[in-house]
Amino acid sequence: MAQKRPAQLDSALVGPSIKYMAKVNTWLYKRTGGRIGGKWRIGAGLRKPVPTLLLEHRGRKSGKTFTAPLLYLVDGPDIVVVASQGGLPKNPQWFHNVVATPDVLVQIGSERRPVRAVVADEAERARLWPLLLELYADFENYQAWTEREIPIVVLKPR
Repeated sequence: MAQKRPAQLDSALVGPSIKYMAKVNTWLYKRTGGRIGGKWRIGAGLRKPVPTLLLEHRGRKSGKTFTAPLLYLVDGPDIVVVASQGGLPKNPQWFHNVVATPDVLVQIGSERRPVRAVVADEAERARLWPLLLELYADFENYQAWTEREIPIVVLKPR
């Protein structure tokens, strides 16, 4: 059952905290080939750890390369990620970047591969959302905590 948006999500510390944790996770993941940082063990992930990948993308304004650790679902040859940002009101920067420049890289464990990011359309979202909730039940809360529809991004091999 979805919960009411926690007031602490509106704290000015949330955004910087997410960025810091992502940097630490990325650093550990890269240095250990995913042995550390390769499973999300927070929230619903405590009971059922969720696989994590690294998404390398280019900044749409800066042109710089950024890396975001994200939970993922394997869907046939595709990899599915969610632009949830913990239910915050705005989409994460990585989402805007992959929309602008969809050819990106993912790292799963120590393997890196090129993929093309495609935002799921309504029908694909309807099919994938229940699978994502099965993967990580907290996505349901995140959706309830925000007025935006949380985007689903499908990473297709290229």
